Amino acid sequence: MVTRQLPRPAELLELMQFKRPELNGRKRRLESALTIADLRAIAKRRTPKAAFDYTDGAAEGEISLDRARRAFEDVEFHPDVLRPAPRVDTSCEILGGPSALPFGIAGRNWFQLYVMRQREISFGLVERAARAGFDTLQFTVDTPIAGARLRDKRNGFSIPPQLTLGTIVNAIPRPWWWIDFLTTPKLEFASLSTTGGTVGELLNAAMDPTISYDDLDLIRSMWPGKLVVKGVQNVADATRLVDRGVDGIILSNHGGRQLDRAPVPFHLLPHVVREVGKDATIMVDTGIMNGADIVASIALGAKFTLIGRAYLYGLMAGGRQGVDRTIAILRSEIERTMALLGVSSLAELEPRHVTQLIRLIPVSDGAAASP
Repeated sequence: MVTRQLPRPAELLELMQFKRPELNGRKRRLESALTIADLRAIAKRRTPKAAFDYTDGAAEGEISLDRARRAFEDVEFHPDVLRPAPRVDTSCEILGGPSALPFGIAGRNWFQLYVMRQREISFGLVERAARAGFDTLQFTVDTPIAGARLRDKRNGFSIPPQLTLGTIVNAIPRPWWWIDFLTTPKLEFASLSTTGGTVGELLNAAMDPTISYDDLDLIRSMWPGKLVVKGVQNVADATRLVDRGVDGIILSNHGGRQLDRAPVPFHLLPHVVREVGKDATIMVDTGIMNGADIVASIALGAKFTLIGRAYLYGLMAGGRQGVDRTIAILRSEIERTMALLGVSSLAELEPRHVTQLIRLIPVSDGAAASP
């Protein structure tokens, strides 16, 4: 039998530790976010549908994006036991410069280049970036034309956003967004003289579908710093690019926003690292939503990773402070994953720490087939 007694006042006081309420709404909102998915939920609640869907969406059936995220979900880690890691070093050197973390949003003095139909605009941007002190040029090669971003089409999303009956109705519960939009400088692209229409229509009008290796050679001759090609999606192209002297390769399908059903960059990573990893800096993006995704990428040979939606969710959830929250969440997840794996530095991560599970697909007779 349990002997019951009246609780002692001192014990009750220990239990009654009330947290002081946070009066700053933005700070309270961001502190409640423990994952990137939490930031996404806040962003969706606070942002007009068209603007949120532009960030959140992908091309056509959004299969590429789903597959990229599923690839990271299907990672199995293999930790080492009795390998203390009381302090975890997340720093690395990437393309000749330091980084406190193995992921980037835009990169340290890196300039992303799209080649336009008006080549003088693109070449002028290369020259301006060099004069401005940028040390790395990202030549983006997966956007010769726009992908079919159906959410934008259905929402009538354009740049600049247009005030219609639908957008006004959607804005009613989000007045803060429109106040910010209407009281700040006009939204436009600095490198384009005219805008209008959906982003897809803008890309089709501005970008050049005839870009080729000749353009790469010309840009290489113009650019004095490191040259990285973004949007590589097979081993053969990676090999050809390294043979032509590029310094780095970003395995990417543009976040699933261009060719739907494109290869999953994370699946491609170990094959490209095996072929050209000793000769070029291999990086990866698309689908990263957790620090564990970044750890798995580094373990399979990536020197660096890039995030897009993850930080934009933070931006929509709380401005600059929301981006800081994104970085803090990913940093915490990276450090915790590394400590639980028993590694103290990124250099200690190896392919043996990661297995990519094969997901079985049911077939009609009740058996299962591997993808």
